[in-house]
Amino acid sequence: MKNSIKSRIYKISLKFLLFTFLTILTQIGGLVYLLSLFLANRIRFNFPFKKLSFFLVLYAIATFLIVPMLAPVFGRERIKNTNSIKPVNIGYVLLNRNYVVPQLNILLQNTSDDLKENGSSIELLYLDANFPFINGFPLLPHSTHSDGKKIDFGLVYENEKGEIHNLQKSRSGYGVFEKPLETEIDQTEICLERGYFYYEFPQYLTLGSINKSLVFSEEGTKILLLSLLKNEVVEKVFIEPNLKNRLKLDAEDKIVFQGCRSVSTMIIFIFR
Repeated sequence: MKNSIKSRIYKISLKFLLFTFLTILTQIGGLVYLLSLFLANRIRFNFPFKKLSFFLVLYAIATFLIVPMLAPVFGRERIKNTNSIKPVNIGYVLLNRNYVVPQLNILLQNTSDDLKENGSSIELLYLDANFPFINGFPLLPHSTHSDGKKIDFGLVYENEKGEIHNLQKSRSGYGVFEKPLETEIDQTEICLERGYFYYEFPQYLTLGSINKSLVFSEEGTKILLLSLLKNEVVEKVFIEPNLKNRLKLDAEDKIVFQGCRSVSTMIIFIFR
């Protein structure tokens, strides 16, 4: 009897943990998981990986059909991908982390058009944006990204010949730091000394290193930043102080340090 109770508590605990994990990761995954369990238990026909199959099918239907239709009710929409506006990794789309308010979609398109008009081959490669529903719902591990008005970009890289490559140095786009030069301040070290021990945590979010031969493109990153700043709705662009100084953007008041509380060293912009 006791073993039966323990087994039941164990199963309930596992389901609760899985529900929580899927909700944190995708916002909708937890609810889809509960619905898949309900339906799988109601259908007596058994087959291998029955519950998993139900979850995957329902999740795909929700992600690609239902959520895009419901998101506008909450003032958000999917990022409109084009040949020059695309996620670094398809995972950001599959995890429903690619939603923004309509004005941000307009901003992305305006920036993409501006880059093309000026002969730049730079593409807008985005990382985490926002979830589709509910202002204030956290998109972990970020401390912001909860109102549809935030988006992360990777830095721009080039090869040894100085040619721009629209690639990142990690599979996720996160976790690759541009180390300060000997003459620059080491913001990471400063934050660590102030007790923000988690400041380097993005290094564990790479999902693997790739394109190791690429190097940080000062010219390309500066072009991207200035193109973004041409949009009046942009309120802030977050980037580390040493990079702002290196790119000679000291006069740009909208470019600021994100603070030691934020673990992201990627470019983020926020608009009104």
